[in-house]
Amino acid sequence: MKTYSLFFSKSFLFLSVLFVSAATYAQEVNWLSWKEAAELAATDKNPKKIFIDVYTDWCGWCKKMDKDTFQNPEVAAYMAENYYMVKLDGEGKEPIEYKGKTYNFVPSGRKGYHEFAAALMQGRLSYPTTIFLDEELNMLSPVPGYQKPKPFLEIARYFGDNIYKEKKWDAYVSKAGK
Repeated sequence: MKTYSLFFSKSFLFLSVLFVSAATYAQEVNWLSWKEAAELAATDKNPKKIFIDVYTDWCGWCKKMDKDTFQNPEVAAYMAENYYMVKLDGEGKEPIEYKGKTYNFVPSGRKGYHEFAAALMQGRLSYPTTIFLDEELNMLSPVPGYQKPKPFLEIARYFGDNIYKEKKWDAYVSKAGK
C-alpha cells in the first residue's frame, strides 16, 4: 500500500508542477464587450486602437487561437498595452451600436449571424477573423483565419505601432524577414 501512496504522491507532485508551469506561461486576457471598448475609445485622453476577435462557440480554430495566440505572454502584453481587446460572438443576439447604426442578429439556417460581425468581416463570415480598428473606430483591416503567435504579433505591430501609415504590408513583411 505504501508503494502506491508514494507513487500517487510523486505523480500528484509532478502534475501539480506541470500545471503551475503551464499556468505561468499562459497569460489571462482582459476581454471587453464592444460597448465597453467603444466607451473607452470615446472617453480616454489617449485612446488605444480596438482589436476585435470575431468567434463562434462551435469554432475549434477560434478556441485554438485563444489558447495558443492570445494567451501567449508576448502577444498578451503587447495587445494589452496597445489595444482595447473585444471578444465578439459572430452569432451573438444582442444589438450593437456602431457609428449611429444599430446592428442586430439575423436568423439564417440553423443558427444565424450578427450584422455587426458580417459588416466587420466585409460579408465574409469566416471564423476566426480578427479585426483591427483605429482610435476613431475606423476599419484598418480584417484578418481571416487562425494565426500563430509570431505572425499575429507582426500584424498587430503593423497596426499598433502605426507602421501602416508609412509602409505597405508587403514592404513591411519583406523587411521583417519573410
